Amino acid sequence: MKKLVGYITASLPSNSFTIDLAFSLKEAGVDILELGIPFSDPVADGPVIEKANLIALNNGFKLKDLFEISSKIGNDIDTLWMGYMNPFYHYGMEKFLQKAAEYNIQGTIIPDLPFEMAQNYEDLFTKYNKANISFVAPTDSEERIKELVTNAKKFIYMVAYAGITGSGQKEDLSLIIKNVRKYSQTPLYIGFGVDEKTCKEKAKDVDGVIVGSAFVKHIIDDSLSNDEKIKRIFSIAKEIKEKINE
Repeated sequence: MKKLVGYITASLPSNSFTIDLAFSLKEAGVDILELGIPFSDPVADGPVIEKANLIALNNGFKLKDLFEISSKIGNDIDTLWMGYMNPFYHYGMEKFLQKAAEYNIQGTIIPDLPFEMAQNYEDLFTKYNKANISFVAPTDSEERIKELVTNAKKFIYMVAYAGITGSGQKEDLSLIIKNVRKYSQTPLYIGFGVDEKTCKEKAKDVDGVIVGSAFVKHIIDDSLSNDEKIKRIFSIAKEIKEKINE
């Protein structure tokens, strides 16, 4: 059974909405939830998620909102915190991991934390038994992939192309997939540009898909009520989970 990872932006438009949406996504078949920490400069994300981040910040998002949401979902939903290094650094990585342990959050996804810098925190992640998700990209050499994935935990995040999330670019990923398999048994999930139209093709040779913009574009659609947003995102998640496992 191929896995579905779903990204949503925390506290957009409210904490209670995020909690309701998280449980709806679980019911629709999402296996792992990426709970996005709003940040002013989300460099790896495309315009949809960037807009969602800015709206959440303008609405007054604070880390206490992330923790409140996490306290309500962490025991029931396999959740990772996805964010950029600045908040982790300023709050303190150990304090973040202590909170993760308190709320049963499984780990982090930090796109702008280079592998070499991540090694500085490896002991902390081990201490709190949390995963820091490893990334691989089409530009990585076999030698680099071996370094990146040998000790990867939970899953490996394969960037579908050298770009930003939410784009439809294509690259031949067969060699990178082969090299990852050569050095790691950790599940390999593909992200960037995955939606209900592309998911079946993208999931073909990997263990799961990561979906963000295809959900978030409905969260920021002001023409929809909150109930309509949840129903629409539920429907898309269910469709994707079914298609990747046909």
